Amino acid sequence: MVGSVVFGIGTDIIEVERVEEMLAKGKEYLETIFTRGEVDYCEAKARKSQHYAARFAAKEAVLKALGTGWRDGFAFADIEIRNDNLGQPQVIPHGKIKEFLDHHRITRTAISMTHSGGLAIAVAILEQ
Repeated sequence: MVGSVVFGIGTDIIEVERVEEMLAKGKEYLETIFTRGEVDYCEAKARKSQHYAARFAAKEAVLKALGTGWRDGFAFADIEIRNDNLGQPQVIPHGKIKEFLDHHRITRTAISMTHSGGLAIAVAILEQ
């Protein structure tokens, strides 16, 4: 985007095994981290733990790009990762995260995710 300024960049890496431990805690626990849409998407995949892990890393990367950490009532489920029609992941903010982005005039949130073997990685870039 012409004239945009980078507000923040964040990255995260997580072991898929760690997410598998989260999955073992059950759906109620999952829904404190993931939105219903994310759960439906990941549950439909053959290697669902890899998809959950990539989304978890993406949420962490967004928080790091915000530069705030877990304060001001931010919640994992306030960051939704949803694929567009071409399969590209998009950040859909909700709640306090949306308020923060609006307040700081963040106009674009780019996210890239990947998973291979036992790891998932994500990078987020926020632009004003």
